[in-house]
Amino acid sequence: MANIIPEAKGLKYGIGLLIVVFTLFAFNLILGSVSIPLGTVADILLGHPVEKESWRFIVLESRFPQAVTAFFCGSALAVSGLMLQTAFNNPLAGPSILGINTGASLGVALVMLLWGGGIAVGTFSISGFVSVIIGAFVGAMSIMALILFFSSLLKSNIMVLIIGIMIGYITSSAISLLNFFATAEGVHSYAIWGMGNFGAVSNSQLPLFVGLVAGGLFLSILLIKPLNALLLGYRYAENLGVNIQRVRNWLLITVGLLTAVTTAFCGPISFIGLAVPHVARLLLGTSNHNSLLPITLLLGGGIALLCNLICILPGQSGVIPLNAVTPFVGAPVIIYVIVNQRKIQYFN
Repeated sequence: MANIIPEAKGLKYGIGLLIVVFTLFAFNLILGSVSIPLGTVADILLGHPVEKESWRFIVLESRFPQAVTAFFCGSALAVSGLMLQTAFNNPLAGPSILGINTGASLGVALVMLLWGGGIAVGTFSISGFVSVIIGAFVGAMSIMALILFFSSLLKSNIMVLIIGIMIGYITSSAISLLNFFATAEGVHSYAIWGMGNFGAVSNSQLPLFVGLVAGGLFLSILLIKPLNALLLGYRYAENLGVNIQRVRNWLLITVGLLTAVTTAFCGPISFIGLAVPHVARLLLGTSNHNSLLPITLLLGGGIALLCNLICILPGQSGVIPLNAVTPFVGAPVIIYVIVNQRKIQYFN
């Protein structure tokens, strides 16, 4: 079974990560294209009067929801990656491996490239950002339903993984065809969405986003015990009374929910879900999910906040696309894992 580490070690890293996350969150509120004094930011958060009302708007209506979105999105993707890597016993499994990300991308492509940026059913019509969210969510959940169907037919996790990859290829081909026949304006809009963005969630949308992600994270916590059992091997887990089929279905539902919500609101974010679980394992030296899952959750949120900070570093010169930053953080971790895979025991 996974090596059990002292609870004190997990607690120490947890407290340390909380401090780091709080610090990064504060920097996300302070730094940006507009320079706002630290004391003024504190006054805005405390509800005190400030010199410029525009500063209050920037902090409360732009930077605060963006920072909250970054933390929850990073946490959701990291936890999703951890669960998939454990379920499929594969260190290179991530949220995009089952095609759920590409399903969301196909939904957005249909809205932007085929339906002109809106959804119309009879006399009922939705356009703009809401239609993009609906398209992404429906696309992701449709792929998840398809994966669950094949999961009920197949007992082998490897076969389910392969089918997920094949579904991803099919949806990618459909997206390529839509891009080929679309207008230049539609292709441009879709390309911008595909770069990823933590700043697309407004204060009015934030409670829905946080509520859905928090629900998915709560489900992942309930799966800690069966995930630890899976580390022993499927036969041993079944002997312990674990219903492998049920656990796999709940895991797919949880990952599907987290991936669908984050992709719908923030676009397809690369590498966070793939790399963060490995960093957490290297920190703790264990695969025990009692400590690993909470640390992965905090670490994913912290790294997402760090990536968001890097994106806004140019200041008035513009904002760096999110998916241009995340590979610089995640790719070196994956290269290290591949090079040292014989020395690193993740699933023991």
